[in-house]
Amino acid sequence: MKKLITIITTITASLTAFAQDESKVKFSGYLETYYGYDFNKPTDHNRPGFIYSHNRANEINLNLGFIKAAYESGPIRANLAVMAGTYANANLAAEPGVLKNIFEANAGVKLSKSENLWIDAGIFASHIGFEGAISKDCWVLTRNIASENTPYYESGTKITYGTKDGKITATLLYLNGWQRITRIDGNNKPAGGLQLTWKPTDKITVNYSNYLGTEGADSVRVNRLYHNIYGVVQLTDEFGLTLGFDYGTQQKAKGSSEKNEILSPVAIAQYKFAPKWAIAGRFEYYEDKNGVFISTGTPNGFKTKGYSFNVDYSPIANAVIRLEGKTYDSKDKIFNREASLVNANTTLTASIAVAF
Repeated sequence: MKKLITIITTITASLTAFAQDESKVKFSGYLETYYGYDFNKPTDHNRPGFIYSHNRANEINLNLGFIKAAYESGPIRANLAVMAGTYANANLAAEPGVLKNIFEANAGVKLSKSENLWIDAGIFASHIGFEGAISKDCWVLTRNIASENTPYYESGTKITYGTKDGKITATLLYLNGWQRITRIDGNNKPAGGLQLTWKPTDKITVNYSNYLGTEGADSVRVNRLYHNIYGVVQLTDEFGLTLGFDYGTQQKAKGSSEKNEILSPVAIAQYKFAPKWAIAGRFEYYEDKNGVFISTGTPNGFKTKGYSFNVDYSPIANAVIRLEGKTYDSKDKIFNREASLVNANTTLTASIAVAF
């Protein structure tokens, strides 16, 4: 009886404390619906296998929807967001149970009273790349190939330091693996990464991120090293430019000095030609000859150029209606069209995204 009274007292005290502190909890959400028309007309309505966001074709669907609670009080912060959509189905297929529906779940503690130094642990957005899961925050409706084939999310712990003027941020990460919440069975080697961000002005961002880890069970595991660098420059209030370059290597076999390579340059330009209107164009190239991330079984492997153009209309600040045309042009015939292999794949995608 005394134990029960103690438990009830503890729960009551916790709820009272939360009620007194509830003003420090902020709730938000995001929802994006889309329709993508693939001119190759896949019979299973799936876009090519290297696409994980907006990956359903010739149907109306939910790409990503989530509800988020964020808490911050002095030296403590925490975030929890649960999600649904085709993005979750494609990207978290390997995760067990309810983890498939976790968009974000982390807690952090400030380590210094005078400096902006934090340690966070849990599940959080990837530190690699300039295009993430929230399409509304990206200049182009769909993701570039490099962003699709690097982590959207990661789990582990990270230490972040930011200068007081906000110009430099450095993050050191200890991770469970390459886009993993749970470890690969049989793999006991941790992964890690580094992110350095420099913002000399509010119109310029320069970022370098890397990843070092292993793939496969310990008996056959191979080392993977990946680099991502990009710059975002707002040349005027209306015109912005993003340039990115990814380069990665992976051992061909455990103990081997031979490596497979991946590289991908990306360029995006955005122009806001009216208060509620913007256009953006993207060129990208992705080369993965030996199928580290994208296997084709063809002589030249995956060597593909991508061209995208989209128009955005934002009737209010927290919503955007978008239309994008995109074409892939591959060196080999890697796309299916009416039971034949072809070099090209073209899509039209429309979406409505609302943040609240």
